[in-house]
Amino acid sequence: MTVNILFAAKPDRWADYETPLRTAFARAGIDADLRTDFAPEEVDYIIYAPNGPLSDFSPYTRCKAVLSLWAGVEGIITNTTLTQPMARMVDTGLERGMVEWVTGHTLRHHLSIDQHIHGQDGIWRPGHVPPLAADRPVTVLGLGALGRACGLALTSLGFPVTGWSRTQKSIPGIRCLAGDAGLTSALSGAEILILLLPRTPATDNIMTAERFALLGAEACVLNPGRGALIDDAALIAALDAGQLGHATLDVFRVEPLPPAHAFWAHPKITVTPHIASETRPDTASTVIAENIRRGEAGQPFLHLVNRAQGY
Repeated sequence: MTVNILFAAKPDRWADYETPLRTAFARAGIDADLRTDFAPEEVDYIIYAPNGPLSDFSPYTRCKAVLSLWAGVEGIITNTTLTQPMARMVDTGLERGMVEWVTGHTLRHHLSIDQHIHGQDGIWRPGHVPPLAADRPVTVLGLGALGRACGLALTSLGFPVTGWSRTQKSIPGIRCLAGDAGLTSALSGAEILILLLPRTPATDNIMTAERFALLGAEACVLNPGRGALIDDAALIAALDAGQLGHATLDVFRVEPLPPAHAFWAHPKITVTPHIASETRPDTASTVIAENIRRGEAGQPFLHLVNRAQGY
C-alpha cells in the first residue's frame, strides 16, 4: 500500500532532502509517494520544519504523525491545531556535529588558543601553561542525547564531567545530578559550562546572575543549546566584572543576531551563527524512514514529544 508523505519545509530544502528521503524509504521497504503538495486529507505523514509553510494541522485528518527535521520543538509544541503525534529529530549526524563543536570549543578555551593566536605580534609570552584536562571541571546542563554524547566525549579526553538534568540520569563516567540542589552543586566551581537544555518555561533564563556567580573564577560558558537559557544582561555583567572569562554563543533569542547587539562587540564573547550542529539529510532521512516504517507496522514511534514537558 502506498504511503502519502508530505514534505513541509522551506522550498530550498526539497533539493537537499528529496533524494536521501527516497533512498531511505526504498531501503526501509516503504512504498512512498513523497511530495510537497498533497491535498491535506490524503496525507499519511508530514515531514516538517518549523520555519516552513505549514502552520495549521487541522485539515490533516488522516495524518498519523508529524516528523520534525529539527531537534527543538518549542516553536510548534504550543500550536493548538497540532493534535497528531509529533516526533523530534534525534539522529547521529546531529549528535556528532554537536560533539565536534562542543569538543572543539572546550579545547579552545582549555588551551587558551585565542590568547596565542591573537598574540602573533612578535612578543614571546611564556608562563601560561594550562592545567591538564583532569584538573579542569566541566559541567553539562542537559543530559539528553546531545548532552550525553558531549559529556562522554569530554570524559574520554580526561575532563571530569558533571551533568545535570531535570530528572535523574545515570551515565557511566559522568557525575549525574538533578533537581534544584543538584543544579547548585553542578554549577559550583565549574570552569567550563556547556548548555544543552531544551527551551521550556522551566529552563528560560536558567542562567541568572546568581548562578553565574557559582562558577569557578574566569569560567567559560558555551551555549549551543537555546538562546533563552541565558539572562543576556546577567551574562554581560558577569563578563565585565571578571566573574566569567569568556562566553562562546551559538544560539540567541533573536536570529540572525542583530548587528547592533552588544554581543558582537564584547571582547569576551565569541558569536557563531547557529552552526553548532545541523540536521544532515542523509542521517535524518534514515530516522524519518524508520519512524514511518514503525508507524505502518503498528509499532511505537521513536522520539515522541512529551507535550507536558515541552520536548
